[in-house]
Amino acid sequence: MRNPAELYTTTGAQGRRAAVLVHALSGSVDAGHAGRLVAEHLTAKLPSERVATFDVDQLIDYRSRRPVMTFDGGSWVDYEAPSLVVDLLRDDEGVPLLLLHGLEPDLHWEAFVAAVRQIIDDFGVTATVGVHGIPMGVPHTRPATVTAHATRADLIPDHPSFFGSLKVPGSAAALLELRLGEEGRDALGFAANVPHYLAQTEYPQSAAELIRQVSRATGLSLPVGDLEAEGARVLAEIERQIEGSEEVLAVVRALETQFDSFAEDAASRGRAPLLAQTEELPSADELAAQVEAFLAGKDGTAEEPGADG
Repeated sequence: MRNPAELYTTTGAQGRRAAVLVHALSGSVDAGHAGRLVAEHLTAKLPSERVATFDVDQLIDYRSRRPVMTFDGGSWVDYEAPSLVVDLLRDDEGVPLLLLHGLEPDLHWEAFVAAVRQIIDDFGVTATVGVHGIPMGVPHTRPATVTAHATRADLIPDHPSFFGSLKVPGSAAALLELRLGEEGRDALGFAANVPHYLAQTEYPQSAAELIRQVSRATGLSLPVGDLEAEGARVLAEIERQIEGSEEVLAVVRALETQFDSFAEDAASRGRAPLLAQTEELPSADELAAQVEAFLAGKDGTAEEPGADG
């Protein structure tokens, strides 16, 4: 096995402490760019200091995810180098936390997980929290919800499991949580349930909800105001784009009816207001197809709200 210490370098980490590590890795599923928005928001709004930098040359397959380069005036003028780093942040109360963010490794997952464990041990981390977004058959007109998972059920007491056993493509973040759980360490994760007709757009509402969930689970005081304000702007733009299409409005109303029905049934059973039971999971692919096509501009008249150009 590759020596985990060879995968990263540290700067000013000696003697530093942080009880929580939050990780948001780009490369696996991240509907609405929710995890990336969380990382960008926290590093922009909180005091931060780089304490670990991973050697991406050992971890990234450049041919599968080619970095962007800029060609201008007959020459190459810029290279957007990939990164995978750990920053030491301080919340609004001055409490330290670690943020692992950047590209998900393509290679050496076990060595990467072992390296993260070393960083966790060096800083005295007692809990790790992963964040990302998943596409779900929910309407944008209802409150943001999350799907939670953890190495111990009592870490997420307000989030009962909706799912039975299923097999899905793995991720480095999921492997990290699995390996930490096998060692008896506390690890949990929150996946924002993003309306899947908006999965390819930036959806700040879900990022804000992820931050709220991290705050509740860890006691950290994390800012969400700017994300909420941007979320309101995005929602207004979505409404503007769909209000002229009765077909799209009908699809959204159908999703609302499904969501409200599940929420009402869940409330009557004293469960979280997302889905009542596993066998009732809605398959909204057909319903949302018209919305997705409309918002993607396939009819030649619309643009994706909040898209990255």
